Parts: sequence; C-alpha cells; structure tokens
Amino acid sequence: MDEALLEAHAAAEAGEVPVGCVIVRNNAVIVRTFNRILADRDPTAHAELLAIRAAAAALGSERLTDCDLYVTLEPCAMCAAAMSFARIRRLYYAAADPKGGAVENGVRFFASPTCHHRPEVYGGIAEGDAAGLLKDFFRARR
Repeated sequence: MDEALLEAHAAAEAGEVPVGCVIVRNNAVIVRTFNRILADRDPTAHAELLAIRAAAAALGSERLTDCDLYVTLEPCAMCAAAMSFARIRRLYYAAADPKGGAVENGVRFFASPTCHHRPEVYGGIAEGDAAGLLKDFFRARR
C-alpha cells in the first residue's frame, strides 16, 4: 500500500484526485499508476482501470488471475466491474468511500448475484494516510 500511496501523492501534485494504484504479481510490482482523468480528458481514467490495462498489456493476457491490486480509495462500480472481468485475485484498499465506493458501500458490486468473479477483499489498510491525503486535497480546493 505504501507504493500506492506514493502514486496518490503524485496524483495530487499533478492536480488529480489523489488515488494511486499498484498491481502486484509474485510479490513484485508490475504496474503503478494514479488517476489521470484531467490529464487524459477521460472520465474512465481511474487509477484502477489504467493499472488493469497496463498489467494486461505487460502480461499479454486479459486475465490477471494471479495478481493483487492495491488502491488508496475504495473502488467505484466501474472499477470493481473491471477487477471482476480481469479476475483480480485480491483487492486491498485504504480509505472507504461512502459516496462513490461500490465494494463495502453503495451497490456492493462483488456481493451481486450477477458478479462472475469476486476477489478476496481487504479494506482499511493505511486508511488514515489515504483519507488524510484526500481531505487535504479537497480542503485546498475549497
């Protein structure tokens, strides 16, 4: 999660909402990225989607069955669906997102009977650090 937090800090420095993500395979980081919604002018350029795309390209497979994803904010429904389609093995996230989250909050995507793959989910890892970064970012914007 420390690597994902570094990416979140880089996102904040770039003026993006500070969400960072890494994908790990065999205990090695294979992809690291952060939100690029503003830079790419793309509403789908969430850190998780960018990481999944890059990992699939790097591994030459659309299935990331032996990969774990670390992200600093609870994934939204779009990102949770992408994780399911990619067959991510484990999801680790830091801060809960009561408004936009879709794992433990909101639609609870992985609990849906129509969800074909459910990763193991571990939330609240370094939650204080990630939540503090988000709060500071938005406080400075107001």
